[in-house]
Amino acid sequence: MSLAEDLAKQQRSISVAEFFERNKHLLGFDSPTRGIITTIKEAVDNALDACEEAMELPDIFLSVSRQDREIYRIVIEDNGPGIIPDQIPFIFGKLLYGSRFHQIRQSRGQQGIGISAAVLYAQLTAGVPTIIVSRTGPEHPAHEFAIQINIDTNEPEVLSRREIEWDRTHGTRIQIEFKSTLAAKKRLIEYLRYTSVVNPHARIRLEIDGEVSMFDRVSDEVIACPRAIKPHPHGIEVGQIRRMLQAAPGTLESFLIGSFSKIGKKTAEEICRIAKLSCTADAPSLSANEQKRLIEAMQMVKVPPPPITQCLSPIGEDLIIRGLEKEFQMDFVKARTRPGSVFSGHPFIIEAAIGYGGKLPADGNAQILRFANRVPLMYQQGACAITSAISAMNWKNYAVAQAGLPTGPLLILVHVASTSVPFTSESKDAIASIPEIEREITLGLQDLARDLKVFLSRRDRNRLQEDRARAVCAILPELAEKVAEIVELPTPDISSIEGRIMHKLIVRKTVSEGMVRIEIKNYTSGQASLSLYTITRDSENNADPPPDFLTKMDEDFTRVWQVVVDPGKVWTTTYSGSAHGTVEIRGIDPRNVVMVDRDE
Repeated sequence: MSLAEDLAKQQRSISVAEFFERNKHLLGFDSPTRGIITTIKEAVDNALDACEEAMELPDIFLSVSRQDREIYRIVIEDNGPGIIPDQIPFIFGKLLYGSRFHQIRQSRGQQGIGISAAVLYAQLTAGVPTIIVSRTGPEHPAHEFAIQINIDTNEPEVLSRREIEWDRTHGTRIQIEFKSTLAAKKRLIEYLRYTSVVNPHARIRLEIDGEVSMFDRVSDEVIACPRAIKPHPHGIEVGQIRRMLQAAPGTLESFLIGSFSKIGKKTAEEICRIAKLSCTADAPSLSANEQKRLIEAMQMVKVPPPPITQCLSPIGEDLIIRGLEKEFQMDFVKARTRPGSVFSGHPFIIEAAIGYGGKLPADGNAQILRFANRVPLMYQQGACAITSAISAMNWKNYAVAQAGLPTGPLLILVHVASTSVPFTSESKDAIASIPEIEREITLGLQDLARDLKVFLSRRDRNRLQEDRARAVCAILPELAEKVAEIVELPTPDISSIEGRIMHKLIVRKTVSEGMVRIEIKNYTSGQASLSLYTITRDSENNADPPPDFLTKMDEDFTRVWQVVVDPGKVWTTTYSGSAHGTVEIRGIDPRNVVMVDRDE
């Protein structure tokens, strides 16, 4: 037998499941540590997509628990519409099976690989089947499946199936066990935190190591699910149009008008004229050469962009800001949603936000949050077009230090929403360098950076004024004492002068003839909202205005007023009492308050 014949006998087809079994890294399962994050990411993506399609506010429960020394159980529960029983084995037990691959609209999952890859990873590392429970409504029973994947055929193997009782009226529960570690616990919590920022309508509860983390929603508005659109002629390739022609009986003109977005009768006639084809030609009978001419003509004709608002679901500036403020404490935060644009016939929208100061780390590079279709991108930051666009900007022009990436207490968020996000690999960790996308990212960040520069300039100017005012106030007490000594009078109260100079709130308590008077004067430039507490042993409840709350603990009476004082205005209250007792101001930075307590 010749060598060629021997080699020929070794040739055989490879199933999709077998390919990914040997190339787990392509799907984000390249290490046990990352396996937990990838599994939860895929399950959460599916849950959010399902809830949005059903117009439900997502309530997602996650649990991570150790079963053995290296075996962990992941449970993900959602309140989505559920899955009909006959579809469950294929959704979870067959790679490249899904409902969104052929739809042109924004969605988190598209390829039908993610959650079935997690099932495959589980059976490879722990040999344990995945348990799925789903219910489609209160009138239907819940169905429980135990599923594995046949590696050779890429077909699901149902090990068990039964009806069970379940307290949810609709939704899906997934239980997966595989070999892993909790070394990525911090990264997992970080992923859910970022997911909460760009999905402000979702509530996510995590139980891990006996600890509970809650990521609550900040919006009760249900997200409108994007609607699928027809393909745009500028994003079509030869192979795709060949399949479309074979499935579209009729004339070439009717094929163009009915199969593509933004092609009308006049545009169809122009395409046929440029391609030197008859509008009445039978569409499926076009030869390979005629198909090539048709493709070239479609690229040459000017066609309006696809209906971007219909197929995309941007987060919105207000919700981005609210999501960031929920998870990060910052002095400055602004967001921008860019107008829709198109690359290669695929619509996309760029959203960006910048936060500064507060409790952000003062040292090191800026914190970069990358998102695609509302999903955090946690790995391969250096290979991403978002990072490239950020580092290519000259941040020093905006009063921000830079060493490649910008540095300092800075947070940069970029969200790419598209019908076809150009990822660099199947693991969907980084966005490819598409000039149109990078340009929109840069324009959005430049707009925000200009606002940041104004904020920093104003802050520095205010800080300089405050330093000067502090210097003046430092010598005022000595000056007051010297003047009092010269005129032989008591040293005057200069607190109100300090308040006017320092732009603070002056809280003055005076006691005269058994009456206590508390006066709050606002010398700042903004409205002051605070809580005033007085703790005394005086029981009389004759304050004017009366307190909002009055409580007693032991022998002490606590009065609480909710106070709002406009700039330049005064708020006062009086009540019977003595000089004994304390006055506290809460709900405002104590550095902005000057307390004066004296008897008359």
